[in-house]
Amino acid sequence: MSTTTTTPRPTRDGGGGPVSRVLRHPLTWMLVGVVGVGLVAGPTASAEPFLLLPVLGAALAVVVYRVVMRFVARRRTPEIAARRAVPEALLGAAVGLGFVAVSAAVVTALGGYTFRVADVDLLAVVAPILAVTVGAAVTEELTFRGFALQAFERLLGSWTALAVTALFFGLTHLFNPGATAWSALAIAIEAGGLLGAAFLWRRNLWFVIGLHFAWNATVALLGIPVSGHAAPGLLVADVSGPSVLTGGAFGIEGSLVTVALGALIAAPMLVLARRRGTLLPARGRRP
Repeated sequence: MSTTTTTPRPTRDGGGGPVSRVLRHPLTWMLVGVVGVGLVAGPTASAEPFLLLPVLGAALAVVVYRVVMRFVARRRTPEIAARRAVPEALLGAAVGLGFVAVSAAVVTALGGYTFRVADVDLLAVVAPILAVTVGAAVTEELTFRGFALQAFERLLGSWTALAVTALFFGLTHLFNPGATAWSALAIAIEAGGLLGAAFLWRRNLWFVIGLHFAWNATVALLGIPVSGHAAPGLLVADVSGPSVLTGGAFGIEGSLVTVALGALIAAPMLVLARRRGTLLPARGRRP
């Protein structure tokens, strides 16, 4: 795995009239991009009645991202280049799978979960889970790490952008089934923080998409609610013990175990990002 990279540079206006300057402002292309991805994601979030509908939505969201960055922001998009898509996505998926597997193992060892095999049709369970999680991973990462984090870091620097987008990511999950103030904070730390750190380290959206996809898919296949959304999995998870351990109705993402492990994984990613020079300082501190 290569560890060489080029320090990201803030996009400069490069001239043009007032309309051009407004369009190229980070808040402008962020808002245009978020709305564009949202318009694509809404109608394609469910796998019914067409199983591949979320996958189609994900593909359209990538197109929206490229178009907005190319024609509104007027910047290149190496973070989503096709050349490194497969290896980066696979590496991210390995991290996501390991993260959930270790979290579930620790909660199980502490008496929070017991698992049994579900009596379900394999294809009928796996196919919708994979389709929906692909759609969610792509659209959420393009929105939060693609548009929002990159826009805010060009204005405020990487550290503030990470904090702002992590907090907002947690707040958007506050309206999910079984959500509480604690679960929203947990999502902000373990998901917003970890996924943001992963992007700042790799500077590659495919890596973060792979991580997010494997995370959600593994939780769902284990029969655990994904951010409060329960659906049949390949296993049935019987829950016992305090919600601070199990996450309660919100699922394992509301567990203190998962929060702690997510923070432990995010920390070295941020250290590596700093060593590689992939963090932007606040605008007033740039040379």
